[in-house]
Amino acid sequence: MKYYILVGEASGDLHGSNLMKALYKKDTNADIRFWGGDLMQKVGGTLVKHYKERAFMGFVEVLMNLRKILGFMSFCKKDIEEFKPDVIVFIDNSGFNLRIAKWAKQKGFATNYYISPQIWASRAGRVKDIKRDIDKMFVILPFEKEFYKKFDYDVEFVGHPLIDGIAGRPQVDEFVFRREYNLGEKPIIALLPGSRKQEITKMLSVMLSLVGKFSDYQFVVAGAPSQSFEFYNEFINNKNVQFINNKTYDLLSISSAALVASGTATLETALFKVPQVVCYKGSAISYQIAKRIVTLKYISLVNLIMDKEVVKELIQNDFTSKKLEEELTKILDTNSREQQFENYYELEKILGGKGASEKTATLIVEGLK
Repeated sequence: MKYYILVGEASGDLHGSNLMKALYKKDTNADIRFWGGDLMQKVGGTLVKHYKERAFMGFVEVLMNLRKILGFMSFCKKDIEEFKPDVIVFIDNSGFNLRIAKWAKQKGFATNYYISPQIWASRAGRVKDIKRDIDKMFVILPFEKEFYKKFDYDVEFVGHPLIDGIAGRPQVDEFVFRREYNLGEKPIIALLPGSRKQEITKMLSVMLSLVGKFSDYQFVVAGAPSQSFEFYNEFINNKNVQFINNKTYDLLSISSAALVASGTATLETALFKVPQVVCYKGSAISYQIAKRIVTLKYISLVNLIMDKEVVKELIQNDFTSKKLEEELTKILDTNSREQQFENYYELEKILGGKGASEKTATLIVEGLK
């Protein structure tokens, strides 16, 4: 069978790579063509476009790059028509993917979606478009199945793929890791400022402002594979901070606490059982627009899944050096840490265990028979 997979960012590249591995197991003759990243490329298939080429964040940034985005869409449609896949698999990245899905459905292509767009956060009216354009939806958060049920749309809950990715990774030798990256013996506070330039620019300087106030700890910036060291170094600028690129899981596995940009990384940090403070700051215009259309009580996946405040969220004007210092001090306290640990274990149970990629691949392949 021929599979066309569309991914738009680093987290999608991870989930796409695991899905591809499972597809190759289920279908030994699989021919996979994809938009993704380095992880998917290592698995096999044919890379069409790297997600780094179209990593735009926020309403303003999208508008500024609209012509380029429209060009990508036009190219994508042409490439799909030439490849003639048996199924198109969309992974997250709703702004781009739902537009391609509408076109693809009209052209008669089978459409599957893995990792639902977060329409439960805003603009729930888009469900009618999803029902029209997506043949099968595979969701990874337990509350999503109930959400879609309200709109009479039956979806499959397959569990969260992060559990597989974290459980299946090799154990890190902390002594070797610290020596390799010159980390010394102090306990580590990991800084995860996001993967896009816009969010790193907004958040990393504030995170780094705490370095001199916690001298008993070693601060380490977790670099995203989509950005260069030179970019990060504009902010680090010889501070007493280490930088480790593309080793976030290894870093989290030995960290005592973390300051984390809102997104998938908040859930990854929780699954590594690392106490965290969640941070978010966007452009003023993008934030004002988002505030008017987002209907959620929380922005972090941890709090959304648990439906209560498990981790502190510092959003926009609350994301200041002073407040960040206060919240970091709290999660370094024994009682506060233990409470987060208890909630993290409960979170993992709710997420449904291992096997998301295999379940999804099985459902995709069986749906083509």
